[in-house]
Amino acid sequence: MKMQVSPIKAAQYVRMSTERQEYSPTFQKATNEAFAVEHGMQIVRTYEDAAVSGVSLRKRDGLKALLADVLSGDGGFTRVLVYDVSRWGRFQNSDQAAYYEFMCVQAGVPVLYCADGFANDGSPTSQLLKHIKRTMAGEYSRDLSEKVTRAQRGLLAQGFWTGGRAPLGLRRIFTRSDGDVTPVSHPAITRVLW
Repeated sequence: MKMQVSPIKAAQYVRMSTERQEYSPTFQKATNEAFAVEHGMQIVRTYEDAAVSGVSLRKRDGLKALLADVLSGDGGFTRVLVYDVSRWGRFQNSDQAAYYEFMCVQAGVPVLYCADGFANDGSPTSQLLKHIKRTMAGEYSRDLSEKVTRAQRGLLAQGFWTGGRAPLGLRRIFTRSDGDVTPVSHPAITRVLW
């Protein structure tokens, strides 16, 4: 008689940076689920941070709850699945991401990255790759921030409004590069008209 082995219980952590990434959580969950099935795991909890930057822990209630459950020992799971290193965080100091992962490992709950292509097994190779990916994730965030800021300053210098709603008394228009203008009712880069 063959004994049936119970699947390993896992939680998953999912994060998207902006509302515009509406399909990202679904894609991350599908990848995590496929990884879980392939490795004999069952996802029993999902922690999610929607439209939250990965550069800080401050507004990441999903990650905070996951860490609290791991540290309490009452989470009901023994693995954490994350799509990739950048979803865990784009912390500006890569040691911060390592610290949160270390907290999980110390509590007996390893973090596994489902799409990064390396086994997070503590080997020197996986440690090196993970550190490089963490550093790259933080650098991507810094680089993107600088590019966006530079582009917004350039648009502001040309008289464009790059924020949310146009200030009271102004109307929003879409301006093409050839100078053609069209009134619009949705957020877009607009020239402020008096």
